[in-house]
Amino acid sequence: MSKLGKEICIGFIPVLLIFLMYVGINVMPILFIGAVAFFLFFMIRGRAGMGAAPGDRKNKGRTPAFLNFDQIGGQDRAKKELMEGLDFLIKHEQIKKLGIRPLKGILLTGPPGTGKTLMAKASAHYTNSVYVAASGSEFVEMYVGVGASRVRDLFKEARTKAQKEGKDSAIVFIDEIDVIGGSRDGGQHREYDQTLNQLLTEMDGIHTDESPRILIMAATNRKEMLDSALLRPGRFDRHIDVELPDKKGRLSILSIHMKNKPIAKDVSMEQIAEETFGFSGAQLESVLNEGAIYALREEKPAIEQQHLSSAIDKVMMGERTDRESTQEEKERVAYHELGHAIVAEIMRPGSVSQVTVSPRGKALGYVRHNPQQDQYLYTKEHIEQQIMIALGGSVAEEIFYGGRSTGSRNDFEQALQMVRNMMDSGLTSLGIVHRDMVTKEELMKENAAIMEELTNRTRELLDKQRNVFEHSFQILMKEEVLSGTAFRELLTSSSSRIA
Repeated sequence: MSKLGKEICIGFIPVLLIFLMYVGINVMPILFIGAVAFFLFFMIRGRAGMGAAPGDRKNKGRTPAFLNFDQIGGQDRAKKELMEGLDFLIKHEQIKKLGIRPLKGILLTGPPGTGKTLMAKASAHYTNSVYVAASGSEFVEMYVGVGASRVRDLFKEARTKAQKEGKDSAIVFIDEIDVIGGSRDGGQHREYDQTLNQLLTEMDGIHTDESPRILIMAATNRKEMLDSALLRPGRFDRHIDVELPDKKGRLSILSIHMKNKPIAKDVSMEQIAEETFGFSGAQLESVLNEGAIYALREEKPAIEQQHLSSAIDKVMMGERTDRESTQEEKERVAYHELGHAIVAEIMRPGSVSQVTVSPRGKALGYVRHNPQQDQYLYTKEHIEQQIMIALGGSVAEEIFYGGRSTGSRNDFEQALQMVRNMMDSGLTSLGIVHRDMVTKEELMKENAAIMEELTNRTRELLDKQRNVFEHSFQILMKEEVLSGTAFRELLTSSSSRIA
């Protein structure tokens, strides 16, 4: 119905009811019947898609804009493993001769922003398949049976569209599958179980030798929550980990996203790749985008190294704020950050890049570290050093103020997580144990002992560096920023005087 027609109806119906009341006709039955019809209309519409516009489902089923695996940076291992699984759709005659059963499902797992959805879209072009996508949240409704109905419609749509376009295969992609594929432990809502059961039934009904062939792909960052029936062979046959990129992968991602941006000649992408350890592909794209925004603010023709360095800080901690701190608060923050910096520089010489008391995001100040080599294996000594660096801020506050502040909250959370990692890795006096094998009291006692020992070591270390605190504090209060080079000079001169 057109907009004009709706407006005419809205205006005509009240006039008609008033006229009927005027001539003495009881309009209550008419109102009751109208209300029932209105309710039934929306209920039927909800079961068919809960008010979703016809174009919405059509747009989601549309083949995505051209995207191939070369346009996805990093993830070389994951892409190779995925392409091998996709070859079953392309080389079906060859694998049939060898008696290989084609895959029915491929599950992509890994942290957010690592490119799982992009890999699914690239898979459709690699196999020349129809691409039909949905999110797990689309199957969840308040009406019983809607989720199961949508699962059936999704597979039906994939087959119909493949036949219509004359293609031999279709890829059905479900993002956030943990929403509907959670473990059935008896505590879930019955509607979730019905939706999952229908998905399992549809996957069992996929015949790998019929045309068009259906391959279901799904993505999640919470694989441990999925039902075991969904993960078994014959359902999701292949599980591919799409992890955070290493340095080589980060450099590849940066090179892809910098193609449409003017980059200054002296910019070192190698250094940016080193400084962004632990960043996902989405975060790396954001770094370049924010760097371009900083260049625009300064009206520079190209993105410079300083813009990208500021962008890294923004992605990690947020934008600079206009929050005005009191003088006392600013002084406490300065001592706190210097505590972190001194411990970090003594434990790992050359690691401090900058110390600042300028607020950014929720942080009132921070220490920026120089890039370190990618590391995935940690010794007990390394973790203890990390804990001492985290405790340096609170210990510095205790030395100069006699107590701590709420600014140490995140530091303590990091320290406790590292102690937990030590316990789980058998690096404490508890030995090699499972957490469930030890009482809560024993865990708390061990945690307290480790934290107390490392706090004392940190205090002993910082007590010897009061001269560094005094000289660095004066510069920080005046300039708000202390470079790593200047900080190291102060530390070196102080150490020579002590010697």
